[in-house]
Formats: sequence, structure tokens, C-alpha cells
Amino acid sequence: MFKLARYLKKYKLQVILGPIFKLTEAVFELIVPLVMAGIIDNGIGQNDEGYIFRSGGLLILLGVLGLGFALICQYMASVASQGFGTELRRELFAHINILSHSEIDEFGTASLITRLTSDINQLQVAVAMLIRLVVRAPFLVIGSAIMSFMIDIKLSLIFVAAIPLIALVLWFVTTKTVPFYSGIQKKLDKTANITRENLIGARAVRAFAKQKHEQERFKDNADEINTMAVRAGKISALLNPLTSVILNLAIVAIIWFGGFSVDAGGLTQGEIIALVNYMNQILLALIVVSNLVVIFTKSAACAARVNEVLSAEPSVKQTADAVPKTEQDAPAIEFDRVFFSYHKNAEYALEDISFTARRGETVGIIGGTGSGKTTLINLIPRFYDADKGEVKVNGVCVKDYPFDSLRGLMGIVPQTAALFAGTVRDNMRWGDKDISDEKIHNALKTAQAEEFVSKMAGGLDSEIVREGKNLSGGQKQRLTIARALCREPEILILDDSASALDFATDADLRAAIKRDCADMTVIIISQRANTVKNADKIIVLSDGKMVGMGTHRELLSSCAEYCEICLSQFSAGEIEKELSYEEE
Repeated sequence: MFKLARYLKKYKLQVILGPIFKLTEAVFELIVPLVMAGIIDNGIGQNDEGYIFRSGGLLILLGVLGLGFALICQYMASVASQGFGTELRRELFAHINILSHSEIDEFGTASLITRLTSDINQLQVAVAMLIRLVVRAPFLVIGSAIMSFMIDIKLSLIFVAAIPLIALVLWFVTTKTVPFYSGIQKKLDKTANITRENLIGARAVRAFAKQKHEQERFKDNADEINTMAVRAGKISALLNPLTSVILNLAIVAIIWFGGFSVDAGGLTQGEIIALVNYMNQILLALIVVSNLVVIFTKSAACAARVNEVLSAEPSVKQTADAVPKTEQDAPAIEFDRVFFSYHKNAEYALEDISFTARRGETVGIIGGTGSGKTTLINLIPRFYDADKGEVKVNGVCVKDYPFDSLRGLMGIVPQTAALFAGTVRDNMRWGDKDISDEKIHNALKTAQAEEFVSKMAGGLDSEIVREGKNLSGGQKQRLTIARALCREPEILILDDSASALDFATDADLRAAIKRDCADMTVIIISQRANTVKNADKIIVLSDGKMVGMGTHRELLSSCAEYCEICLSQFSAGEIEKELSYEEE
């Protein structure tokens, strides 16, 4: 948790003054037993009503002042804890956004969400308790012990014996519960993941009638959390009984031995009551400490999880600050013997990939599921770095570009259509906030989205709900294509982005891209041979290896894997016709 203290720099005043006000309140609280002892010995013992009223007024004044200082401390603790949480949450979110895809895959979406929300909320509570109670509780324990020494040294030895025993109990509970709370936070990650999967895939769950299975899966995970929480709770539950037993035995000892001192004239009745009150203050303070132990134990686990993300370094780092000078005659994209592994071992997802794509050329990439198509195009904008070989854009290695410059050259349409809450216009302006409506309409026409957008009630001002839930799959895909076209990129990458379109719309889309994007280098990934057959060059992938490259007709003659794909989608007669046409 100390590593996160830097997020309190802006709140030094609150962190310093808050405990001071709380300590002042604690000082008033330590004075109260002495005032009570005076009332008993001097007021009641000597039947002095004036003394009783004066001392009673002093007690009220101490109470009012203590309340005022406590409220000021509470306000400062709230400001500091909320500010700390805001700063940390902002920093964590910003850090997540600079992490590479590898690190985000490793942590998992559900875990990152839990760390941004639940874990930081727990840390906010810890900061508030730190300012309000961490200083006050030990001060009351030590102060009460010192005040008891001022009253009677022999009876104060009871305090000296009780406090180490209580500290031992606190140490035992802390060491035993920390592993449980760490485990609970990990299980909460799994809960978030199960919930996320279930809600996103709600239609699939119902289609396969798997509601009971999902309920059982959630229940099993919840039961594991419950079991761990109960175990931690059983250990934590020992705190109050054990501390109460120790302190009540100490109070019994004070009254027992104090009675002899009163009989001998060494102590007064009021002083005995003061000693009992100080012991009760220690009891209450240590109950607070026991609760703080639980809070800080949970917070320690949360802090470790947050620090784990903050300390993670992106595997893909920006290595250039200036835009490099490109070569005019160089290929728009070049892969030179590229190897890539997700786990940085010999299990390559891509192996020995070499090809070029000229400016204005359309390149199709086809292959079976898991053949490495998406992995290949993810190397172009440096979402991942190649383990071996080199990827070049306009003749310059992608590592020599600043991220913004490299990705600014590209319009990327990912496999899963991702839209954001807002209007159609807002989504179209992601690449350029100042883009004109005319350019937006042109991009919509090319993407075959103009017709359905014009029929929407607000046109470009029509609202898109979160994740585009109010649109069909095909509509979302066409809008994401239009969004990429709006920035007028040099390189357009379409990652199976027409899979939800019917064949006629897909054909119209390809024709429009060929017509309107003649100057762009277009990379088309598709499972459909019909989608890539008219590309200038087709790359065939199988198990991460390039098993064929050429035009549609060339591959029909030379690549068995490509023929197999075509035979699964076209009739044998259509393929024979293509081949016979080539021979003619």
C-alpha cells in the first residue's frame, strides 16, 4: 500500500491536519476520566454541588469540541480518500490503455474491471480509516496507559501485561486472514467474468437452454467465495471475544487490587473509576483496531492487485518520437521472414511469412479458423511485435514509427464490430473530430450504410446505444467500415468485417471500395473465397504458415488448400469453368 501513497500528494494538508484534529479529540477523551474522578472524589465525596455543575459543564464543553474536531477530520478524510480514489482510478485506466494486447489478454477484461472498481473502492475506505482512526486508536491505547501510570504505577502494570497479549491476538488474526482475502478478490474476478460472459452471451445461453448450467457455475463460484469468507470471518471473529476477555480480566484485576489500595488509603474511589474508564477506552480503541485490521488486510490484497497492473510494462513500446522519412517507391506493406509467438516460445502462431503489398493494391487473406489471419494483420499497426523478421510500412520498419503516426496511416475494421454510445456522427468522427458531414455521407455510401442511416429517425444524429445493441450485425459492420473510411487512410484493413452481410451487399461493398478507394492499399481477411477472389493478390494461410500466394486462378491451379476452401463454397463445375477460362 505504501507504493500507492504518491496519489495522496495533492492532499497533504488533509492527510496532516485530519489526524491532528482527531488527536485533539482523543486528548479531550483522555481528560474525561480525570474530570469524572474529580466529580466523584471532590463533588460527590464532599457534597459540593458547584463543583459538580462546573465539572459537568466542562464535560459538555469537551464533548462539543471533540464532536467539532471529529467532524472536521471526517470531512478531510472524505476529501482525501475520494481524491485518492479518483487519482488512482484515472492513473490505472490510463496505464491499462498503454498496455499491449498481450498484457490485457493476460490480466483479462473482468479482472481489470474489478481492479478499477471494487479494489480501488476498498482502498478508498482504507485511506479514510487511515486518516480518521489509525493514529487515534493507538494514541488512545498509549495515552490511556500513560494516564494510568500517572494515577498509580503498580496498577498500571496490569495495562502493561494486557496490551502485548492483545497485540499478539491481532498479529495472529492478520497473518491468518490475508491469504483468504487475496483469494476472495481472485474469486470476485471469476464472478465478474462469469457474469460478463453470461450477459453478453444471453441469447446463446437461452438458445441452448443452459440457464441452469450457468446458474450452477455461478453458484459454485459464489459458494467458494462464501467458504473462504466464512473461514476468514471465523478467524476474524476471534478478535473481539479474545480482546474483550483479556481487557475484562484486566478490569477485574484493577478493581480487585484497587480495592485494597482504597482501603489502605493509597487511592481514591474516583481514581479507581478513572483507571476502569481508561481500560474501557483501551478496549474500545482495540475493537477499532481489530476492525482496522480486517479493513487493511483486505486493502493490502487489493493494493497488491492494483500494483500488479501498474507495474506491468507494455511488451510493445514506442521506440521513436519523430515521424520517419518514408520511401516513395517502397511497398505500402512488407513482411520479411516474420515469425510470431503469443507465448514467446517455439510455438509460433505465424512462421516464416514474407510478402509485399504495393500502394493501391488489394490483398486478400484467407485460411481456416486459427490459421493466423488476424494475428498477421495485428502486426501491421504494432498491436504485437514480431519475434523474428521485420514488418515494414512504406519502406520503414513499424518499430521506427511513433504509435500515433503509424496507426494514423491505417483504417482498421476489427473482427468484432465495436460501436460506442452516442450518435452516428459521434462514431464516424472517432478518427477525426472535425470531419465534415459530406465526408461522413461519402464514407457511408461506400460502406453501403447510407440507405439505412437515412431511414433512421435522426439521420446522423440518431442515437446508438451501448455496443450498438439497437442495430443488426450487418448494420454495425457497415458503420465500422464507414468509420474507418472517414479518416481516409493510406491502408485499409478489413478483418472479416463483412461476415454478417448478405452476398449481394458484400459484392456491392467490394465494388464500392474498389471504385472509391483506388489509392488505398486494402487488406481483406475473409472466410469467403468469393470475397477475396478478385483481389490483386491472395495469401493462403494454414496453421500459421503461408501455403500459397497469387491470384484466384493461379491458386486454383497451384494451391491444394485454396482449392479445398473453394470446393467447400463453389460447385465443381464453377471451378472447372474458372480453370478452363484461364487456359483459353
